[in-house]
Amino acid sequence: MTDDVGALVLRDNYLQSQAISLLEANAAERLGEHAHFIRALELEGVLDRALEFLPSAEEIEERNRIGRGLTRPELSMLLSYAKIALNNQLIHSDVPEDPYLGRELDRYFPDRLSRRYAKLLGEHRLRREIITTATTNSIVNRMGPTFVARTQQDTGADVSTVSRAYTIAREVFDVRDVWQSVERLDNKVAAGVQYAMVQDTISLIRQVTYWLIQRHRGDLGIESQVGRLQPGVRALAASQPGWLDGLERAACDARASELAGAGVPVALARQVAACSALQCAPDIVELAQSRRMSVDAAASAYFGVGAAFGLDWLRSRIEALDIDGHWHAVARGSLREALYEIHRGLVQRVLDETRERDPARALERWQKKHGAAAAHAQAVVGDIRAQPAGADFPSLSVALQAVRRLVVAER
Repeated sequence: MTDDVGALVLRDNYLQSQAISLLEANAAERLGEHAHFIRALELEGVLDRALEFLPSAEEIEERNRIGRGLTRPELSMLLSYAKIALNNQLIHSDVPEDPYLGRELDRYFPDRLSRRYAKLLGEHRLRREIITTATTNSIVNRMGPTFVARTQQDTGADVSTVSRAYTIAREVFDVRDVWQSVERLDNKVAAGVQYAMVQDTISLIRQVTYWLIQRHRGDLGIESQVGRLQPGVRALAASQPGWLDGLERAACDARASELAGAGVPVALARQVAACSALQCAPDIVELAQSRRMSVDAAASAYFGVGAAFGLDWLRSRIEALDIDGHWHAVARGSLREALYEIHRGLVQRVLDETRERDPARALERWQKKHGAAAAHAQAVVGDIRAQPAGADFPSLSVALQAVRRLVVAER
């Protein structure tokens, strides 16, 4: 099995190098986030930045001023310490006992060994350590060093909850297949194009991980949640972009054209381009399940409401906000979560009150019934949209509150 073991080692090296390259590609943009993580590791007594030759707070301020991020060796150090910290937390959690995550044990060994001795692997004396290491590498290599800590800070979830939610998101959207397709483009398209494609998938997984924690924190059985959500998500992905509307449709088409122009196969270009729109897919699937309607109809209702009230534009402006440091990033995340909550609630209200099966007619009837209130919310969003200075945190908060009133107003 020498060649098999060699292939596994090289695969691990490939993924770690890829992870560092992804970090390097966004190092300047993520400097505030990386600096916050370094401070957090220092406060926990895990890291001594001077010992590891990481920049001081003053040096980070200077780099921020001139638009430079951490260097590749510094990012490598950050990745290593993130793995150490996460591994130490996971080994003391119930993650190694999770039946689904336990499958990492099979992937760790060469295929022929796993097949021949499958019944004995569970008795391996380092079983917990192997599962923990494999889970740690999967999360940190793919999502970056700050993902788990940031998710815990934003949601208050423990490390096992974050690990399970991440795994559910990854499996529901079949993202490992997408990653393999992107990797097969090595030396065929520019590396920067590949990094950007992977970043699109990371944004999708991050949003769905947060959604799972916020909506189903106490029910994160991996097998059951994947079984519940995956069929609907696959149906949505297969039928896109037919259910897209408004700015979401335009953004998806533009991204797909951009990737195809860079040499990405058309099918893969469309698959990656849809990642942004699919961030709301779990809401759409649950909407379809609760209303006993097709996912296509639920998606049409969702994006129809979004286009009618400018929620697609609000989302694009939230994502485009300038971020200066960790707490600005947290504030943007709060706006994003508020938008998804409002969007979901408004679609539910439209469908509840009209009982229409046709999404377009349901929206039309609801707007007629709530003419003044609907027109006021649309006017507020339209006025902010027309401002030459562009939207900022306060104006976007005002717009969200205007639409929120449609959700909570008396019926």
